[in-house]
Amino acid sequence: MTITKLGIRELVEFTLRSGDLNASMNSTNTAMEGARIHRMLQKSRGEHYQKEYSLEHQVTLAGKTYLVHGRADGVILADSDTLIEEIKTSDAAFEDLSENTLTLYWGQAKMYGYILMTDEHLEQVTLQLTYYRRPTEEVTTRKLTLSLAEATTFFDDVVTEYEIWLQLQADLRQSRNTSIATLAFPFDHYRTGQRELAVSVYKTLRLKKQLFIEAPTGTGKTISTVFPCIKAMGENQIQRLFYLTAKQSTRRVAEQALSLLGEQGLVMRSITLTAKDTITFPEEVDLAPEDNPYMVGYYDRLKPALKDILTSETAITRSTIETYARKHQVDPFEFSLDVSLFCDVIICDYNYLFDPQVYLQRFFAVDHDDDNFFLVDEAHNLVSRSRDMYSTSLTLGPLTDLIAETKHQSEGSTTLLRSFRSLRKAFFKFAGPLLESKDHESVFNASADGFNKAVNQLAEHISDWLGAEKRPQTDFTKAVLDYYFSCLSYLKIADFYDDTYRTKITIGDDPDRDIVFKQLCLDPSAFLHDCLEKGRGAVLFSATFSPLDYYQRVLGGNEDSLCYQLPSPFPPKHQTILVTNYINTTYRQRDANLVKIITSIKTLVNGKTGNYLIFLPSYSFLSTVSLAFQTAYPDIATVVQTAKMTEPDRNEFLAAFQPHPNHSLVGFAILGGLFSEGIDLTADRLIGVGIVSVGLPGLSTENDLLRDYFDAQNEPGFEYAYQLPGLNHVFQAAGRLIRSTNDVGVVLLMDQRFATPRYTRYFPPHWQYHRVLRQETELAPTIETFWHTISTNSQSKEATHED
Repeated sequence: MTITKLGIRELVEFTLRSGDLNASMNSTNTAMEGARIHRMLQKSRGEHYQKEYSLEHQVTLAGKTYLVHGRADGVILADSDTLIEEIKTSDAAFEDLSENTLTLYWGQAKMYGYILMTDEHLEQVTLQLTYYRRPTEEVTTRKLTLSLAEATTFFDDVVTEYEIWLQLQADLRQSRNTSIATLAFPFDHYRTGQRELAVSVYKTLRLKKQLFIEAPTGTGKTISTVFPCIKAMGENQIQRLFYLTAKQSTRRVAEQALSLLGEQGLVMRSITLTAKDTITFPEEVDLAPEDNPYMVGYYDRLKPALKDILTSETAITRSTIETYARKHQVDPFEFSLDVSLFCDVIICDYNYLFDPQVYLQRFFAVDHDDDNFFLVDEAHNLVSRSRDMYSTSLTLGPLTDLIAETKHQSEGSTTLLRSFRSLRKAFFKFAGPLLESKDHESVFNASADGFNKAVNQLAEHISDWLGAEKRPQTDFTKAVLDYYFSCLSYLKIADFYDDTYRTKITIGDDPDRDIVFKQLCLDPSAFLHDCLEKGRGAVLFSATFSPLDYYQRVLGGNEDSLCYQLPSPFPPKHQTILVTNYINTTYRQRDANLVKIITSIKTLVNGKTGNYLIFLPSYSFLSTVSLAFQTAYPDIATVVQTAKMTEPDRNEFLAAFQPHPNHSLVGFAILGGLFSEGIDLTADRLIGVGIVSVGLPGLSTENDLLRDYFDAQNEPGFEYAYQLPGLNHVFQAAGRLIRSTNDVGVVLLMDQRFATPRYTRYFPPHWQYHRVLRQETELAPTIETFWHTISTNSQSKEATHED
């Protein structure tokens, strides 16, 4: 039987924490720095000192067995003189620590004391709290004698308080499981491929595997992945499901799926996590933590707020969190994270699992937890997102501004100014060869250790400056903090640097400002693998996941990961895929083929009155083609995507695609942009899609580095860096056309490269009827034949229905 572990620190913090959230005295030390200080102090303690002493004690709470465990920083076993040391590091002076902070520090030590005395049959121990103030290196020591009777009372009080919440969680799970036992699939029948998808997800969870699955649009991916996971949850195979997405729209789809199951009788708690910048109340934005009424006394109000929302709500969305946060006057973002601990389904962005800077430590600090299972929606987006997560850069410009501003600050900023100048000097020193060569960028296979050391030194100096005294919340202080956090981010990624990384130095038009050091991760698959291993298993799925072995490779799949490609649920002949072999859109041939492109678009539109979307690979090309089309055919209505569209602009663009149009509309949009995925223009709101070019990403140093890296791994570098990312954009754009059983239309691929085996071998199965047109004169009759066939079949069905 698996025994659930309860960390002593987590127990103490949940039961005993009170007071303010994010108090200004909180340490700005990094975990690495804290560990270094711990090792330094432990090393000085003598031969009888046992560091990182493991302690654990089994208890029964709410009818279940738990293992309370932790590691004391140090123990000296000597019968009546036994000592337990708890080491803490921070920037604040010891006398400035809050009463609750000290309560938590001593609380951990007392829990260790109880377990040690129980194990060693001792009547008392000495607890020693050692506090290291990093900016001044001052060490403060306090001691406390703890008897077994005192420790027993303290331990019992802590676990009894925690048992109340464990019982609440057990009650919620019991009602959840009871409702799941009779829960049926929410539709009277499965679509084509839907049952196979649900079964494969359930088997993946049971087998503790990873599944990479391509499920075309219309399969009903969300309900088909969520439903089997919930059934498994009712069997206590998992306790928590993470639904990870890249977009707001897919989060809403997940919420709708759970709402649908709720209508069928499901009783469970789900929560949608919203980014901190988005959910923070407007009145909080410019307030210091100590002046923020939602943070001051946060922990005094947290437990009543938790009990209120958990016993009153099931579907906990952003608006729900905001309502209860205002009611109980707690910070909405932190409140959402605390609520999530008691939820069964957590809908959130990819970064909460995969991003090393912002992942949910409360869930993923441990290496593995079989209670967690992951569903990763639209997982093709994770390829580029993960490279960004594990890459970072540091720019000279903000540092130059800080140097100028620091000169006008008080005398206490002299050391800080010297530190700023020291890093600025490092920028120029390590970019020196590049400056001398007059080139704009250079790339290295090794970490810039000397530069990184200078960044670390500045981070330490800023930490000292912040901790030396209470700093007012001025624009200058905020700017210093912003750059400090940029330094910490840079250093965090430096810890991951290995042979999958490159260091890139870039110099812009103004060398006094535009020097950038970037740590570029070319292949984060190993890091993604480690993240996926934090749960029982995972299903990564997308409507455009071809070829599956490529995505399995770059997204960190195991060698024994499962791969599955579902057929489209819609008849392939509802759309025709036409390849214009007579159009060449390579960069040098675009101008010469412009007339062929716009006349082909016109021929597409001539086939049937309706709404059409034409996708192009860049704003420059989009502007050229759309302007040429408007000039040649001014009577045809058009809408054009622009580079900086606001949300109202986007809504206006989509609103132009009205159902049952009496005249044609042509929309021009960016391939791989916001209109090429995540939008639904069903039925006759869209009857044709044109795609100009194969969508290759632009030539760049970083893409070339990707190509060269995979080539060196004996893998197809050009395909991984250029062809497959571009082709995914093509599949996504084409996927806007057929969204439901009633959708029909034409996909026009305007690039002769689509006709080559290099591309056709990656076409999905439902493109099996694609047709290559070798002459421009073939296009009109082919489209006419398609629409005639569709019309004839439709009339035949209507006649059959009438009979």
